[in-house]
Amino acid sequence: MRTTYQDATVRLYHLDGGPEGGAANTLFYGPLSEAMQIAAQQSEEVQQGLYLATDNDVVAWLDLIEG
Repeated sequence: MRTTYQDATVRLYHLDGGPEGGAANTLFYGPLSEAMQIAAQQSEEVQQGLYLATDNDVVAWLDLIEG
């Protein structure tokens, strides 16, 4: 994720595993710091499908916290 400052505007979304490839459901749109707090509060199952998108990149939540 190239944009990493805490006030960067991000979209936190969940990709569900539906039969047609699923859908992207936005959970939050706002500062990275808040998105990270919201993501951390989700269940492990939900966290597996979470992604953060900035204006120039997308990263899986688990890749971000493990890296």
